[in-house]
Amino acid sequence: MNPIRFTKMSGSGNDFIIIDNRVNKFNEMDLPDFVKKVCTRRLSVGADGIIIIEEDHEVDFKWRFFNADGSIAEMCGNGARCAARFAVNNGIAKEELRFRTIAGIINAWVKGEKVQIEIGVPNGTALDQTILIDDKKYPFHFVNTGVPHVVIFLDSISDIDLEKIGKAIRFHQIFQPEGTNVNFAQVIDRDSIKIRTYERGVEAETLACGTGASAVAFIANLKYGLKPPIKIVTKGGILEVDFSPGGKNPPIFLTGDARFIYTGELHPEALI
Repeated sequence: MNPIRFTKMSGSGNDFIIIDNRVNKFNEMDLPDFVKKVCTRRLSVGADGIIIIEEDHEVDFKWRFFNADGSIAEMCGNGARCAARFAVNNGIAKEELRFRTIAGIINAWVKGEKVQIEIGVPNGTALDQTILIDDKKYPFHFVNTGVPHVVIFLDSISDIDLEKIGKAIRFHQIFQPEGTNVNFAQVIDRDSIKIRTYERGVEAETLACGTGASAVAFIANLKYGLKPPIKIVTKGGILEVDFSPGGKNPPIFLTGDARFIYTGELHPEALI
């Protein structure tokens, strides 16, 4: 394998490896295995996922998005913001752009480090459900904001055993075979919510999750009447979620930072 040029980016603490493959700079390979090795922290570059940018004749570009475990994800809000800024910085697109994902066409607006994306309309909403984990019932809500999300509201999310409970819900039989992301949310005031997310595919808590932030804000409006724009406070920073309340399926807009970390070349020894 020849060295592969890549860029490392971070969207509110979610970190990604972005590879421009518009001219097939690297050959098709066992991509899931490639992704797992490159995303392994301390042994390789390390990241929550890999974004492969490719040509598209109808929009500015298309992407292939892989979670750190090598699985394919339909959508990633923080990754989408990073991909949009990467495209603008590399002359692939203008500041107002469109790109294709498995979840559909994403509209994006880049203003320096801040990027807004339209992630589409939520679907599959199910409120006031319950799930049994270790003989304890957890009330939850569900919505798909490009990928599936469970939302659980608690008085405090500081002491929740997120790795244990999040993993149990993520792999619970009622969400199979795809599984689900799991968000624990704490309403701070009338326009802000603190969240923690167990991400499917990363199989751990991440510093932020864009589609999770969108899911939490959307459910908070339905359940508690919080009016958008709503600030979502994550461990990696603040995301802003906006939409028109009252409609059955309003498009959701997500705004947050997308930062360049470094650019380098991936060598064969990174895949050992």
